[in-house]
Formats: sequence, structure tokens, C-alpha cells
Amino acid sequence: MGMVGLVISFAPALGPTLGGWIVDSFSWKFLFYIVLPIGIIDLILAFFLMKNVTQQRETRIDVLSVILSSFGFGGLLYGFSSVGTYGWTSATVLISLIVGAVSLFFFILRQSNLTRPMLEFGVFKFAIFSLTTFLGMLVFALLIGTETILPLYTQNVRGLSALDTGLILLPGALFMGLLSPIIGRIFDKVGGKGLALGGFTILTVTTLPFMLLTLDSSIALITVAYTLRLIGVGMIMMPLTTAGINSLPPHLIPHGTAMNNTMRQIGGSIGTAVLVSIMSTSAANAELANPLKSAVHGMNTSFFISGLIAVIGLVLSFFLKEKKNVRIK
Repeated sequence: MGMVGLVISFAPALGPTLGGWIVDSFSWKFLFYIVLPIGIIDLILAFFLMKNVTQQRETRIDVLSVILSSFGFGGLLYGFSSVGTYGWTSATVLISLIVGAVSLFFFILRQSNLTRPMLEFGVFKFAIFSLTTFLGMLVFALLIGTETILPLYTQNVRGLSALDTGLILLPGALFMGLLSPIIGRIFDKVGGKGLALGGFTILTVTTLPFMLLTLDSSIALITVAYTLRLIGVGMIMMPLTTAGINSLPPHLIPHGTAMNNTMRQIGGSIGTAVLVSIMSTSAANAELANPLKSAVHGMNTSFFISGLIAVIGLVLSFFLKEKKNVRIK
């Protein structure tokens, strides 16, 4: 898993910098022109090189489950992401959240009645898996939220280019990737609890510089804080995913993997939407003469909430149990 983390991290390391250069030099449309051939190459390589390593069985897609999950997850995501524009009490937000919650309830109910569910919610009966999955949702929300709000500060407030913003984000992603194999070895020796405690401590401490952003904050300090922040993310993400999956019996591991990935994406999407909505609402209510100061005030408030989330993760990490027989290879 440490080596997997190394490979995965190179995309977010190069993506913002390369994307920033493309946007500054050409047009944002070229980003999609580049993705298309890469996607086609991936499909070809996957078809010829990838092999099935798990037991195959006959199955079918449950159309009703797909519809319910689409309205459930989509409604919640749209509702939370619309808060910054319409407010918490608007009909658009409330209807979206209600439709999402009701659809998700019936989706979960249907999964419990299917012989072969699309998502096996029974994996949450295992305490370690439930806890590590929730912590993964928290850290992914912090990761994506920071990667969304920080470029707004550097570009909209400080006037830096997209390329400059990409260069600010580059060291953090590189360090997270290069340290993944080392973190994997540490996990072999100390387990996931120690790494999670250290990672959430780093996330908590590195939130402070972002809570105190001003119109002339040091770009060097921001870069260092963001780099340390991603090191903290690397100490949490892969180790806890491994610990959670390995706490399941073998026949539930595929379901656990799917559920972990799904919940992590949901946490990142909804968490980011909430943080952005908090930023927008706080900025709108700041009533400052300088609109840039209002924007920074909103970002400070959003990062304050991020700090609280990191503290919650830190406290919950104390409830993790060591599993000496779990190894990352």
C-alpha cells in the first residue's frame, strides 16, 4: 500500500502545476483535450494488461439501486454545495437535502434486502472498519477542502497565476508521495494508531497559519504549512485504509474496499461543499469595506472549522486499536 500511495500521489503532484501552466498559456478547454487521449490509453492498457485476481461470480445491476443511490448521494451533494449560494433555509437546499436523505434511506434499506447488494452496508458491523472509514472521510474532506480554498486565496486575493498556485501545491504532493513507502514501513512496526495520532496532530497544528491568513501572508509560510499538511494526510490515508480493510473477514474485503472508496469520495465532496459554503456565508456577512478582506475572513472561518474537524479526528484516533499482524506490502 505504501508503493501504491507513491504512485497515486504523483498525479496530484504534477496535475495542479501542469494544469496551471496550460490554463495560463492556452485555455482551460485544453485540460479536457489532454484528458481524453489519456483516458483512451488507460482503457487500452487495462484491457490487455490487467488481470482479475479475485473470485468471479455471476451478478447483475439493480436498476432501482442505481436510481436511489443517484438521487441519494446526488441530492445531498447538491444540497450542501448550494448552501453558499442560496443559504441554509432556501427551498432549493432543503428540498435537495430531503430528497437526498429519503432516497439514501431507501437505498440502504434495499441493499439490506438484496442477496447481492450493490453496496454491502454490513461491513459497518465491524468497529475498526467503521472508525477508519469515518476518519478517512474526515481527512479526505480536509484534503480536498484545502486544495479548493487555498487556490482561491492565492489567485483571487493575492493575484497569483494558476501556474504559481500549482507550484505552491507541488512540494506537498511530492513529499506525500515520496514518503508513502517510508510510512508503509513505519506502519508495519507501530500500526495505524500512532500514525493517525501523528497525522491528525500535524493537520491540527498546520491549520493555524491558514486560520490567520491576511492580505499579505507569507507565500513561503503557506507553502511550508501546506507541505507539512499533506505529510500528515499521508500518515493517515493509506495506513488507516489498510487497517480497516484487513479488519474484515476475507469474503467482505471486496465490499469493504468499495464502501471505503465510496464513503471517502462522499466525505471529500460533501465536506468541501460545506467548507466552501461556510467560507461564502462568512465572507458575505463580514460587512467589511474591502471585499478582499471579507473574502479572507471567510477563508479564515472555513479553516477554523477545518481545525475543529482535525481535532475530532485526533480524539477519535485514540479509540483505534493496534493490530500487530497487519502489514503493508
